[in-house]
Amino acid sequence: MAGNNNTQDLGQLLKVRREKLADLQNAGKDPFQITKYNQTHHSSDVKALYEEHEAKILAGRAPLNTDGMDEVQAKDAQNADYNERRAIMDAQPIHVSIAGRMMFKRVMGKASFCNIRDLKGTIQVYVARDAIGEESYADFKKSDIGDIYGVEGYAFRTKTGEVSIHAEKMTLLSKSLQILPEKYHGITDTDMRYRQRYVDLIMNEDVKNTFIKRSQIIKEIRNFLAGRDFMEVETPTLVSNAGGAAARPFETHYNALNEDVKLRISLELYLKRLIVGGLERVFEIGRVYRNEGVDTRHNPEFTLMELYQAYTDYEGMMELTESMFRYLAEKVCGSTKFTYNGIEIDFGKPFERLTMNDAIKKYAGIDFDAVETDEEAKRLADERHIEYEERHTKGDIINLFFEEYCEKELIQPTFIMDHPLSISPLTKKKPSDPNKVERFELFINTWEMCNAYSELNDPIDQRERFAQQDANAEAGDDEAQHTDEDFLNALEIGMPPTGGIGYGIDRLVMLLTDSPAIRDVLLFPTMKTLDPKKAENKAEKAAVNGSAEDATVSAPSVQIDLSKVKIEPLFADDVDFETFSKSDFRVVKIEACEAVPKSKKLLKFTLNDGTDRKRTILSGIHEYYEPEELVGKTCVAITNLPPRKMMGIDSEGMLISAVYEYDGREGLNLLMLDDSIPAGAKLY
Repeated sequence: MAGNNNTQDLGQLLKVRREKLADLQNAGKDPFQITKYNQTHHSSDVKALYEEHEAKILAGRAPLNTDGMDEVQAKDAQNADYNERRAIMDAQPIHVSIAGRMMFKRVMGKASFCNIRDLKGTIQVYVARDAIGEESYADFKKSDIGDIYGVEGYAFRTKTGEVSIHAEKMTLLSKSLQILPEKYHGITDTDMRYRQRYVDLIMNEDVKNTFIKRSQIIKEIRNFLAGRDFMEVETPTLVSNAGGAAARPFETHYNALNEDVKLRISLELYLKRLIVGGLERVFEIGRVYRNEGVDTRHNPEFTLMELYQAYTDYEGMMELTESMFRYLAEKVCGSTKFTYNGIEIDFGKPFERLTMNDAIKKYAGIDFDAVETDEEAKRLADERHIEYEERHTKGDIINLFFEEYCEKELIQPTFIMDHPLSISPLTKKKPSDPNKVERFELFINTWEMCNAYSELNDPIDQRERFAQQDANAEAGDDEAQHTDEDFLNALEIGMPPTGGIGYGIDRLVMLLTDSPAIRDVLLFPTMKTLDPKKAENKAEKAAVNGSAEDATVSAPSVQIDLSKVKIEPLFADDVDFETFSKSDFRVVKIEACEAVPKSKKLLKFTLNDGTDRKRTILSGIHEYYEPEELVGKTCVAITNLPPRKMMGIDSEGMLISAVYEYDGREGLNLLMLDDSIPAGAKLY
């Protein structure tokens, strides 16, 4: 009943806003007919300008001294001093014109205050009936939070010391017909924040600052590369052969040519064609698209920067990378030291350098330089319970060991060099060891931040490696690359020795803005559609896949046919009461969820269990849920189980799901609770 009342109240409030707009339009004051406004300053500019002007005008004026005065005398003296200072400043006023959204209003009879928020911050505005006129003041009193105003007036300092604007004219530039979230709670629903980023930017100042800083990072990358004589270029987004990375592409159809095409997964192969063409230093910052899962560090479309420089190698790329990252930290963070998630990262020190095999030797105690065959490598993987596929070679096993044992140790900037040949199809071999390549990846905060090569320029060798990639694709590798004949032709024309590097802009922005998830640095991240026209299809999918999210948004008329549901028989295994009573069932909030690398089943959950530390639980439910749809949900977990290693990660408990068979297939629903139940609540 209360929910219905709230809905009615909201509907009435929205109706009132539209009625106010109609009244303005009938009075010839339609704000939507205004096409421009002369905005001379932003809020922070006004404050800085006034303080500079004040310091100059009042220079040499002795500060007020109230020593020896009683409370009443001191207050009178302070008022007199304020009035005198105000009179001096008002005699030489700073006239300004600002524009922005009204975020607060307090009406007090003949005078009112409001706060106007613009790109650079928020400023208080004093609105007096005598200053703007009776009719304008009456209109202002009817205004709503969220309305966009133009304000003309002069700057002054209030008695409380706040630099404000004394309005002389208020112009309604746009009427807000929707209601913003409540001021103090803001917009906290993460799903809603990502879907309605425009509201998120209005309500959360930190969010806006993150995206301002993102723009600055991209600008400074361009500035750095311009200083090294790199040329910015653009290459195709729609391609016939999506190469340059190990990833599954999106596919679409080009109607005009009647051809199937792919969205690019990398920038590499076209940029190398330009090196062949004699453009010795090129780079591109652009969107690429990879048909893979969504988690805290991955989005299907993301921004990639790749550069290629003729007549250098991966050592040259290491110098460039270290210099660029240090430069960006100084420009964006103001220091080579900054914190991410409470951990200090230092870009001022020389970045550590380790070969991949040396890193595995350091953190896993295995020397792969002494391992000679694929079979021996697989035996080591079996001993360490590392999953692999039959087609994998020694090089693949080395990479799996590195991911399992080393990545989590690499907090400070570390170059991991000299990867196995089999996982690097576009990289030049090391002359001293043809089983390895001249490649490095930079790791920071356990993340791979960039990937760089001494680029392969031998067309014969490249053709052989493409052939191996084609064979991998035939063997079931969805991420294998395919032979690109035009690229091979370019190499046969002749490409000079070249160093190349690529890194994801989004992950770099996460690091430099202390943002926990990639969606926090993407203005409009990929989200599952809420289009009601697709609800019926989603409901049918939910019936088979057991997706609670799909089921809840589906049309009520679509239901699972319960006659097809088969459940486990009750009491198949007896458990004594004392054993069961020791299980600690707790309410948990899902703060983050991501797919576990190299596992098709496991999802890794970061949970708030009501304690001071975060709990990690792995669950094999990726077949039924994508990570993105579970973030923010309230679930149930057993929290007093001993940690169990899964893919090298300690899983600290078990999430509770309902499992059943539906029409010959297994269905699963993660048990979800009302979000109003607090994390840590115990279930009895």
